[in-house]
Amino acid sequence: MIYHCCDQKRRDAVNEHPLLNGIDYLEVVDRELPDKDALRQKTLLLRFLKPVAGLKTENLILSGGDPGRNPHIQWVEPASPLPQKLSEPEEINVKKIVTALDHPTHVLLIRVDATGDYSTYRLQLRRSLEDNHPPKDFDPRLAEIEFSFKVECPSDFDCKIETFCQKEPQALPDINYLAKDYDSFRRLLLDRLTHLVPDWRERSAADIGVTIAEVLAYVGDHLSYEQDAVATEAYLETARKRVSLRRHALLVDYHTHDGCNARTWVQLQVDTDVVDLLQTKGTRFYTCIPGLPWLIRPDSNDDREALQQKPTVFEPVPIPIDYKINLFQAHNHISIYTWGDHNCCLLKGSTKATLVGHLPKLQVGDLLLFEEVKGPITGMTEDADATRRHIVRLTAVNSTSTDDPKQPLTDPLYNDPSTAPRTITEVAWASEDALPFQFCVSATTDKGHGEKFIEDVSVARGNLVLCDHGMTLPNEEFLGTVPTITQSYRNDSLAPHCASPTQDPVPPRFYPKLAESPLTFVEYLDKVSPEFIKRQKPEQGKKVLFDPYAPAVTWINRKDTTAKNKSVIPVIRLTSSENWEPVNDLLNSNADGQYFVVEVEHDGTSYLRFGNDKFGKRPNSGSSFSAQYRIGNGRAGNIGADTIKHIVTSADGIILGVRNPLPAYGGLDPETAAQVRRRAPQAFRTQERAVTTDDYAEVTQRLDGVQRAAATLRWTGSWYTVFITVDRFGGVPLDQAFKDKLSQHVEQYRMAGHDLEFNDPIYVSLELEMLVCVKADYFRSDVRKGLLNVLGSRRLPDGRLGVFHSDNLSFGQTVFLGPIYAAAHAVAGVASVQITRFARKDRDDPHSAEEGFLKFGRLEIPRLENDPNYPDHGVLRLQLVGGK
Repeated sequence: MIYHCCDQKRRDAVNEHPLLNGIDYLEVVDRELPDKDALRQKTLLLRFLKPVAGLKTENLILSGGDPGRNPHIQWVEPASPLPQKLSEPEEINVKKIVTALDHPTHVLLIRVDATGDYSTYRLQLRRSLEDNHPPKDFDPRLAEIEFSFKVECPSDFDCKIETFCQKEPQALPDINYLAKDYDSFRRLLLDRLTHLVPDWRERSAADIGVTIAEVLAYVGDHLSYEQDAVATEAYLETARKRVSLRRHALLVDYHTHDGCNARTWVQLQVDTDVVDLLQTKGTRFYTCIPGLPWLIRPDSNDDREALQQKPTVFEPVPIPIDYKINLFQAHNHISIYTWGDHNCCLLKGSTKATLVGHLPKLQVGDLLLFEEVKGPITGMTEDADATRRHIVRLTAVNSTSTDDPKQPLTDPLYNDPSTAPRTITEVAWASEDALPFQFCVSATTDKGHGEKFIEDVSVARGNLVLCDHGMTLPNEEFLGTVPTITQSYRNDSLAPHCASPTQDPVPPRFYPKLAESPLTFVEYLDKVSPEFIKRQKPEQGKKVLFDPYAPAVTWINRKDTTAKNKSVIPVIRLTSSENWEPVNDLLNSNADGQYFVVEVEHDGTSYLRFGNDKFGKRPNSGSSFSAQYRIGNGRAGNIGADTIKHIVTSADGIILGVRNPLPAYGGLDPETAAQVRRRAPQAFRTQERAVTTDDYAEVTQRLDGVQRAAATLRWTGSWYTVFITVDRFGGVPLDQAFKDKLSQHVEQYRMAGHDLEFNDPIYVSLELEMLVCVKADYFRSDVRKGLLNVLGSRRLPDGRLGVFHSDNLSFGQTVFLGPIYAAAHAVAGVASVQITRFARKDRDDPHSAEEGFLKFGRLEIPRLENDPNYPDHGVLRLQLVGGK
């Protein structure tokens, strides 16, 4: 049925037809039966317009309701004569109702197996199981009916179903509200004019009416674009400009980072000494350009030709103290002294070395490159491992004799007057610069290469310069002049009664754009060493690019350059009548602060934004600005090793070679729009204040060198004290220097009213006894050595950690026997293992070995060092049987 009628003419017509029959209505037997009668809502009385006969169960379809409990028709019988099924005792009440029906020949009695729900059901007549058309002599309009099983259930509404015929909506003016551009606005205006002035037929471009319509369409086009742009840029999810995204993110204290340049080391080979390379202005380094020499003079034809080929440009990192980088010919190649032994190497983790020769110009703070230059198996330079390179900063240099400081340091074994003495120089560096792998110094080649003894497999080199990506533009760029005030607006709120309104000036907009891109962003240090503070000149400011007295690894391993790191600053200097300084944002600036912010768009274009006299000072009208800045930023500076081949300098001396022995690190592209949209809404969820003990533990673990921390809050008499127990990597105890470092780190998160105390963990020594069966073909001594290695507390030569290494254990950690069994069975030659004792050394617990685990307190760390000098640090006893 696709329509509803308000009268019943069809029913009356069918009733008067001599042959057609149809459904009149349907009754659900409900309240007429007793409350506890099981047949309530299971008996349907389908009344027809005329007597009905011959309909069976297969002639009816019942549909609707929940498919899981849809009632099904059990049987169908005409009400007259009275069905035999109503003679059953449980049918006595239904029988009374059927017997009292008027015109029972018109009624069909239908029994279903379950009551329906509150949905609308449909009962439809059909010819057979295969044919769903209405039976013969039945009107198709009256061959189905909709009903509800719950029609007699209590309800607050009338059960009558009302159907409303919809009226046609009133016609609105034919206006295209989607018109958003010039053409659609012009067409809309001309159509409206035609409707309002039917006699106007002019369409010439010179007609005044067409001209006015086109002017209005032009204005509407611009207004529509402005409305769309403002609405689009007003939300983080829809903003298209990177500047808009940056400002939205700043509202939730998320600082969008604009990338950072890369850094690398450059090693120079010279044939004469060069004094203070950094004082020569314009020194630059280029990646390889075929056909050009190593040394390029500034502003020469070679320099101009090189720049036309767009190489990756690096410049020396300026040092804001009295620190000179001198180049010496003797430091081009320095052999490592082996004291007369053969097949020697510098072990991984070494912090000392002895160099060949008297090197009086090698000073504390200088840099040394350790590099493998020959293959230890073949002795050929082509087979040298290019990854075996490491740079250290010297903390100690000794090149003079202890007995006579005027004499060079020599090997006493070769002090025979008849032979020339062997001069040496001893150097050392910080533990942070410890060698990350082994360096082979001398070796013997294999049989295929003659089994020859070769020296200088690895050597040391000086003359290192730290440089970073980016090129300083040679000339200052004029940014323009701040406009004068030309506009104002009426301020009626401040005008007294009967007085003229005041005119408030509209400040001019000065938002200059840099012509070159991308602008270089570098990372400045916020913490420096005490040596640096002593030597720094007060007038040189607080921001520095790197600390020349810090370990070399800290100069390359940069801090996180994401949005949390606010020490990444653009390299730009403004020239004006006043000094202006770049900052990340103006929110912390006072009204007189002479700061500006660099805002970078997606294409790398940079704009300068100044203050508004509330957050930062507004430039004075008429002030002129010029900028000196660097270009080059992002991952483009992460070049590979040995790609820098040219130096541009006017320094005296001849450069024999220039290269970067290590790749450049730290180059990072600006955040994309998708990254800002994803990160900014979640940035505030990072806890930046320590309130609970878990907060104190978490912020302590952010410090490098801390493996895990646990905090305890105690009342110490007049205030609360937070005792932070620190587990350092490598099991290193807390010394006063590290406590000071911890205190400085946690202080920025500390809650007011809380004191801080740091202490070592509570170490619990273990006892472990094992019975090991050794395979017949293995020596017990070899198996014992392997077990002591894997079950020890040291780092194995292959880099693996012993099971009881301090970095594998921490606070409250349960120690299980499973990993111990697995490690023991992995040793070659072990046939079987049985742990006979597994307990804490401070208490006797015979059941821990049976349970298979040991639990510890919140501040306890298990320990098993198996050191005979310190038996109280844990003991491992091995009993080996079998084998050889």
